[in-house]
Amino acid sequence: MSAVPAVPPPASAETQTEAEPDGLRLLLTPPLARTGWQVVPARVVAMCVVELQKLRHDRSELYTRAIQPALWLLIFGETFTRLRAIPTGNVPYLDYLAPGIIAQSAMFIAIFYGIQIIWERDSGVLTKLLVTPTPRAALVMGKAFASGVKAVIQAVVVIVIAALLGVALTWNPLRLLGVAAAVVLGSAFFSCLSVTIAGIVLTRDRLMGIGQAITMPLFFASNALYPVALMPGWLKAISTINPLSYQVDALRGLLLGTSDHLGRDFGVLVLAAALAIAAASSLLGRLAR
Repeated sequence: MSAVPAVPPPASAETQTEAEPDGLRLLLTPPLARTGWQVVPARVVAMCVVELQKLRHDRSELYTRAIQPALWLLIFGETFTRLRAIPTGNVPYLDYLAPGIIAQSAMFIAIFYGIQIIWERDSGVLTKLLVTPTPRAALVMGKAFASGVKAVIQAVVVIVIAALLGVALTWNPLRLLGVAAAVVLGSAFFSCLSVTIAGIVLTRDRLMGIGQAITMPLFFASNALYPVALMPGWLKAISTINPLSYQVDALRGLLLGTSDHLGRDFGVLVLAAALAIAAASSLLGRLAR
């Protein structure tokens, strides 16, 4: 009889692990899941990418949203520059107006952002997001800074229009980065304010009505169109607590070099955005119910 070949004993788990290539080991071993606040940067980036994809598929939104600021600069700005009815010192009125129109355009985009949250609630998307381990504040921040992406693109359009009209704007890259930061912070505040209102009223119709009711008062109770010194006392008090005033002041200081309060302006914008994010996060669960 022929001898039966000996069967080698099975390799131990440690031997198999050592024999496996590093790449195969990575495929078989799942990475550690991100938990808690580790997902915040990823969520913010993901939301911003989604907004950019929307704009890539539908560029008409950029063109239609550029009409209103162009009309403000072409009609209102050019007319009052010729009339010299609003004293703005050594700065031409059109130059003075341009940063205010940038802030106005960003606010008009962000203030109705709560409608998207309500649509996601109605379609079931919001409920799916809330059952993930992502913190609610991270979801709100993702939405807030995604609205800032649209606002920055809108700001670029307004700056180009203003430059074509002869507005003396700075082209310093660091100052332009500061402009983008101010626009994003202002948009974060107003979009979270919109989400907060959505969490209170719960319906799109009510949100539309309230949004339309507060946009123009916020705009006219700021220094976007005229200096604070020209306002009556009661309007000055409102302008002092209006975040839009600090955003306009920051944009004016960065683009025209007319403000020495950039630290104060950005401090107020950061505080306002943080408070708005906290308020929207607390009401996000109520919106999903």
